[in-house]
Amino acid sequence: MKFLYITTLFLLASCGQIKSNSDKQNVTNVDTAETFTLTDKTVKFLWRDSSASIVINENFCKTISDPEKAALGYVATFIGNECWWDGDYTDKRDNLKCEIMTALNLGYQCSDKHLGFLRQWFKNDTTALKELEACPTTPNTSTIQDTFDEIILTTKGNEISVFFKATGVNMREEESWNWTETDYFQLDNDNIKLIKQNKSKVNVEHFDASEE
Repeated sequence: MKFLYITTLFLLASCGQIKSNSDKQNVTNVDTAETFTLTDKTVKFLWRDSSASIVINENFCKTISDPEKAALGYVATFIGNECWWDGDYTDKRDNLKCEIMTALNLGYQCSDKHLGFLRQWFKNDTTALKELEACPTTPNTSTIQDTFDEIILTTKGNEISVFFKATGVNMREEESWNWTETDYFQLDNDNIKLIKQNKSKVNVEHFDASEE
């Protein structure tokens, strides 16, 4: 009987140890998931100065949160923002320096640093990830291109909206266009999703390049 009693105590102690270790493991797994919170704000992120050059809110870039950076970086991926080859052009097209990517410290357009950051933040958004596969490398000298005139970021609760005005040009066809758009993103702990896009009608105009 004494042997049976000791054996029973040993088994109970072992089970308790296993449960304790399991509980510790569960706590560790929960704690490693980083959670981000946002502060409500409305910030003018980009505008044009009197000479039509892009101006970026550098002070905001010093305090920008990663979710806000991801939202802006995603929108800026697909529209030009004074992008120039950093050095000589190469067939790899891996040295395109853009104003917004530089301000956000995301490296060259479509670089591993740029896309790696966005893929991490949009890891649960299959549509956004698919779009990033077609990351464009369009320099400021391209015949056909779009560019920003204004960007305003608004954060409220767990949502981030990016409103922008954009213009485009096709020098070959002597056409220009403009539109406005607001892209809405939702934060979910350590990732964001593009949940809605409101785009205005695109206004198209023709011009005579010979008169420029």
